[in-house]
Amino acid sequence: MTLNTESPSTSNRDWFFPSQSFNVPRSPARRFSSPYPRTTTSFQNFTSPLAVPRTLRRRISHRHRIQNSAGATTDEIGGKSNDAVLIQSEECPSSGNKTTTSAHKKYTDFVRWRMACVIADEFSTLNARLRHCNISDSIDIIDSTPEHNISSASLKNTALILSLMMLSLPLVFIKYMEYVSNVRRLLDNTTEELSLNKRLAYRVDVFLSFHPYAKPLTLLIATLLLISLGGLALFGVTDDSIADCLWLSWTYVANSGNHANSEGIGPRLVSVSVSFGGMLIFAMMLGLVSDAISEKFDSLRKGRSEVVEQNHTLILGWSDKLGSLLNQLAIANESLGGGTVVVMAERDKEEMELDIAKMEFDFRGTSVICRSGSPLILADLKKVSVSKARAVVVLAEDGNADQSDARALRTVLSLTGVKEGLRGHIVVELSDLDNEVLVKLVGGDLVETVVAHDVIGRLMIQCARQPGLAQIWEDILGFENCEFYIKKWPQFHGMQFEEVLISFPDAIPCGIKVASSGGKIILNPDDSYLLQEGDEVLVIAEDDDSYAPAPLPMVQGGNLPKNIIIPKTTERILFCGWRRDMEDMILVLDAFLAHGSELWMFNEVCEKEREKKLTDGGLDISRLVNIILVNREGNAVIRRHLESLPLESFGSILILADESVEDSAIQADSRSLATLLLIRDIQAKRLPYREAMASKIHRGSSSQGSWREEMQQASDKSVIISEILDPRTKNLLSMSKISDYVLSNELVSMALAMVAEDRQINDVLEELFAEEGNEMQIRGADLYLCEGEELSFYEVLLRARQRREIVIGYRLANAEKAIINPPAKTERRRWSVKDVFVIIADKE
Repeated sequence: MTLNTESPSTSNRDWFFPSQSFNVPRSPARRFSSPYPRTTTSFQNFTSPLAVPRTLRRRISHRHRIQNSAGATTDEIGGKSNDAVLIQSEECPSSGNKTTTSAHKKYTDFVRWRMACVIADEFSTLNARLRHCNISDSIDIIDSTPEHNISSASLKNTALILSLMMLSLPLVFIKYMEYVSNVRRLLDNTTEELSLNKRLAYRVDVFLSFHPYAKPLTLLIATLLLISLGGLALFGVTDDSIADCLWLSWTYVANSGNHANSEGIGPRLVSVSVSFGGMLIFAMMLGLVSDAISEKFDSLRKGRSEVVEQNHTLILGWSDKLGSLLNQLAIANESLGGGTVVVMAERDKEEMELDIAKMEFDFRGTSVICRSGSPLILADLKKVSVSKARAVVVLAEDGNADQSDARALRTVLSLTGVKEGLRGHIVVELSDLDNEVLVKLVGGDLVETVVAHDVIGRLMIQCARQPGLAQIWEDILGFENCEFYIKKWPQFHGMQFEEVLISFPDAIPCGIKVASSGGKIILNPDDSYLLQEGDEVLVIAEDDDSYAPAPLPMVQGGNLPKNIIIPKTTERILFCGWRRDMEDMILVLDAFLAHGSELWMFNEVCEKEREKKLTDGGLDISRLVNIILVNREGNAVIRRHLESLPLESFGSILILADESVEDSAIQADSRSLATLLLIRDIQAKRLPYREAMASKIHRGSSSQGSWREEMQQASDKSVIISEILDPRTKNLLSMSKISDYVLSNELVSMALAMVAEDRQINDVLEELFAEEGNEMQIRGADLYLCEGEELSFYEVLLRARQRREIVIGYRLANAEKAIINPPAKTERRRWSVKDVFVIIADKE
């Protein structure tokens, strides 16, 4: 062995000594992994440092450094340690004594030799340990391999067989059921018993139809079964663990492209099968999701979703009055920043929304929500939050009056059957006055009724006797101008009504709601009535927050110019058309007209049938006191039929929406317009001064202007009141100025909206439209003042109180519209006897 003495002691070179090989022959049984680290390095030919593994070299170098740093070598030469000698040798100069240098070299060689011996000993020990480990590992693996292979193969075969059995089990079960069904059918041919497979199919069908989550649950179970079967099958054909196989099966189900990495016939066959099942499952899942989304959109489109609202107005039904009703509710909610109106009818939601969008008015921030459903079904009523609505409006259907009222009665029964109860009140539109008792009997205190047909009939009679009253009713009933409000004012306790009458500069008191009488409203009370605690004041004002009491003004009414008594004179009135409530209109006229008045009825109903209808309606013609009925049969849109009537002799003509065409507003209005123009033209040609009008034409005036003048001259001689159903038709009549009109549908809608907002107003309207009590009238100014007299409105109001009348407005002689609740009531102005005042007075 040769040592390089020139190399420094800190060299990184490792010294290796040859030793015998510890290689163990490699056994074929070493194809499985071992718990011990596998050694693949051969310990032959250690003469070269390159043949030594890098790990072993690091280990030897590390041991060498540890021994040097720890000072493990304790050999002493000359009583000194090796480290001391080394230090001392380093301190000696290189050009010193030769004997000292020779001794130093010998000592250095001796130290290196001792270090090599220590390293060789350690290396031999490590080789022995490695040999022992390799031999033990080989023996354990060889001994355990047969048992491990047997158990693993058995488990994998069992998993493969189990997966095949589970896959074929449904087919075997179906075949078995068919076999049992055939056997039973052969044994018993007399009974027609259903087969087991049909029964099972029926049960599955019921399960899928009855339970809402049956389809997603079935799909989930199928997915789990497919993953389990695929995992067992993969475990049987691969070397992976069961957990890895289940995860791999899920990847095949979730992404069919993952099976492309499979190797081998068995894994590929299983992966393709699982991927194919996964495609079917995801196709079914996509179908379920698509159906669910389509069903949800279809539900939203058809209005089947639930309305989550509170304090909303609910409208049940659909009719021609809906547009005007929505307009009035929008105006009423404008001061509150808008509201919510829910409409439910037996129509498609899209059609309702399209029809509402075509209505020509501004919603003013009010949201209109449409839902499709029947008011007779409690589930549909719950869907529109009927228990949380502040008011429920039940519209009458177009068509037969009895059928419409019967349906309204059933709707009220459904509303009273709501388990949660109703927060608001019910406003029911009825077509016949006789059915009002039944509806109130069923609904009790929750129901307020508006009998549309009878109200319009009485209103038309009032307008025929007092031209211009229809426009005043439009201003008072709607929310667009002035309307009725009821409010409590504690500061009025102990005051007389006469003082309260002039306490509001922006409102006109009309009545008192008496708390001691259970909330009864008294219109036009006595001046001496003292307001008690709890009493409320009924006023006509622009809005509920637009008026407040003020200090009493210094006003003196004075005396009436004279006590004028207007005597009743005989009249001749013509009815063109036939209404269902004709008997009620006849009774009202018999109470108002003077004795000997004539009522001409011109329609297409024959005389015998006409008498039968009047008798069936409860009218006894023989008991009429003041009027005489004159029947004429004919068509009101045929000129020659109208020319047979003395049209120039009638003081009032009422053109009614005929019963035969009242279901169609456009057709009924077209018929009314045609009748109006024919009557006016016939009247104009029968005027005594027609020749004078014709001479003006020859002097150069236009024919169109003369025609209008003739029409206006004819309108001055007689009053024509036309019943209009469509609000758009009123523009034609307003421009022509040849007739007054009553917007029946719009006025009824206004009344419904007012009662829906405040149910107390219904008592006021019922009294104003009833046969007895107070009514709205138009009186000439000559009854209250003299020509050119200068008075304030408050002074006229106090003068009218001498006749127990309440003046609510006026119309000047040269004005087209009346002013209700005029401002500046204390301002004095000069009046003319041609002016008229609008009053509330007793019908007598």
